[in-house]
Amino acid sequence: MPKLIFIEADGTRTEVDAQIGKSVMETARDGNVAGVVADCGGSLACATCHCYFSEDQMAALPSKSDTEADMLDFANAEVKDGSRLSCQIIVTEDMDGWEIRVPDTQ
Repeated sequence: MPKLIFIEADGTRTEVDAQIGKSVMETARDGNVAGVVADCGGSLACATCHCYFSEDQMAALPSKSDTEADMLDFANAEVKDGSRLSCQIIVTEDMDGWEIRVPDTQ
């Protein structure tokens, strides 16, 4: 089972066992990561699961859909090159040990 490490803006690190096939957002929610609000529960309708992924991680992920890119326009935190909605990222075994940064506001 892969482990994901969520790093919140204040430096709090939360390591969560991730179930393959679930979204990164569901993993954060199940692991009580406070900075991932996930208001819409993964419906791609709120941008409150916005997270930052590293350049290497981004290269391993599928491209953003147009809808995800549009939703990121509504994110409260700064949108960066590594910005993704974690509800759109499905956990794979290759993600074991990934550190995912959480913005200071959702």
